[in-house]
Amino acid sequence: MSRILLVEDGRDIASLLLGPLQRAGHEVEQLGDGAAALDRILHAPPALTLLDVVLPRIDGLQVIAQVRAHSDHPIIVLTACAHEADRLRGFDLGADDYVCKPFSPREVVARVHTVLRRRAPPDLSVGMASPAVAFDSALGHAWLEGRALALTRRELLLLRALSREPGRVFTRARLLEAAFPEALDVNERAVDGHIKNLRRKLAAVSPSHGWIRSVYGVGFSFAQRPG
Repeated sequence: MSRILLVEDGRDIASLLLGPLQRAGHEVEQLGDGAAALDRILHAPPALTLLDVVLPRIDGLQVIAQVRAHSDHPIIVLTACAHEADRLRGFDLGADDYVCKPFSPREVVARVHTVLRRRAPPDLSVGMASPAVAFDSALGHAWLEGRALALTRRELLLLRALSREPGRVFTRARLLEAAFPEALDVNERAVDGHIKNLRRKLAAVSPSHGWIRSVYGVGFSFAQRPG
């Protein structure tokens, strides 16, 4: 069971989602304003937040901006279909997905499950993930060989994808899917710039090791062992 925070001040919409989410096995908490939601996310984070844009006290976009300053917490935005600017702004700020009003409750539940699967930590029991890299998914932090890395959200998502399977060659398309889950017509070459910055930050912590290797014509891989 996952704990879902539903931030929606409209009772009709909240009641429309409450039952389907609970029947899908989730524990749901509802809040009606942005300030209370921000406090809950930062101090007692749920597994995922469904966040309306138009809220009392602090609007949903402000909530996302303040959360992203501290955490990589999963957020799905609830917004009116006509408000394309809100959707684009939400993605720019770091929202994981959006759902247009009016919506199908089944679609919302499906999107919740998709984001939770995408954000699930790797299964370390199989011994494949690189032991040199550690993550705190709740706070959006990463460490290399015990030293903290100051990463953007895109860089953290790329590092998480690559380091889960050291030695595997990831295509740019696959890394684009990992780092840009919203897939708003982003060119695959955008991956190269983020990889360049990620390499620079890894080198600042571990200058003698080439952790990310280029595979000509294919993509990138993460080194199993320093080299």
